[in-house]
Amino acid sequence: MYRKIKEYFKGRETKDGAGVKLRRCFGYHQIPDFDPFLMMDFFDSTNPDDYSKGFPWHPHRGIETVTYLIKGEIEHGDSIGNSGVIRDGECQWMTAGSGILHQELPQPAEEMLGVQVWLNLAADNKMTEPQYGDITSDMIPVYQDEQKKIHIIAGEYDGLSGDIQRADTKPTFFDIELEPESEFIFELPKEFNAYAFLIRGEANFEPKKEDFRSYPQGVLYENGSKIKVNTAAEKARFLFLAGKKLEEPIAWGGPIVMNSREELRTASQELDNGTFIKNKNEKTISEINKFYQED
Repeated sequence: MYRKIKEYFKGRETKDGAGVKLRRCFGYHQIPDFDPFLMMDFFDSTNPDDYSKGFPWHPHRGIETVTYLIKGEIEHGDSIGNSGVIRDGECQWMTAGSGILHQELPQPAEEMLGVQVWLNLAADNKMTEPQYGDITSDMIPVYQDEQKKIHIIAGEYDGLSGDIQRADTKPTFFDIELEPESEFIFELPKEFNAYAFLIRGEANFEPKKEDFRSYPQGVLYENGSKIKVNTAAEKARFLFLAGKKLEEPIAWGGPIVMNSREELRTASQELDNGTFIKNKNEKTISEINKFYQED
């Protein structure tokens, strides 16, 4: 059975970090509709003034952050000594786990086009050891035929598997380029949540009627075993994400997402007394402390 559209969404234009302009597609107020996905921000600018101040040092616990760039460049640094740069067609996948401090610094580019997604962690995994990795373009399998090109960041398509595999949420993350007069059909577990977000062109996400939408446009699907997207005269590019629902209580405080208010209070106390980070790179921590003192 093809999935019907539960709702369309565009989100709202806002600012975050040190003044980065973005479109918050969904977030806190949509809990639990997108479970296990918590938030998605969309970046689409040709003006470096919109984003170059970036996201200075800030904490995370209990989630994963996934930053995927179609165009642009972002530098990353964190409190456990990791650093990296992603460019066109690359991804940063960070598991905050028990706690991490990091910064994300977009660099001036001809175009900044991409998303950051927050993916929840199951209660049993919220206090695991933090991890970070750059997924470079050569690590992202690509399926291509006459109708479509599918960049597979996570999940599986036609025997090709993305670099990221999560046992708790089993995420799928595809970047799909669909030619005119073409269609994309994908089968997935009927109970998983799934959504798509159109970032260029025009597409129809309804399986049984012609309802073409222009970007930026998101669709949240009802339950079902398949999704179908098709194009008419225009080509389209959209992201498709799906994952296993956690169906756990959520306590959300800024960049920290736990299961109870008590766990949030503990995180706040640990930030205050310097015990938030369990696995420290001392040189990096010293640099972070200096930043906060100067700020």
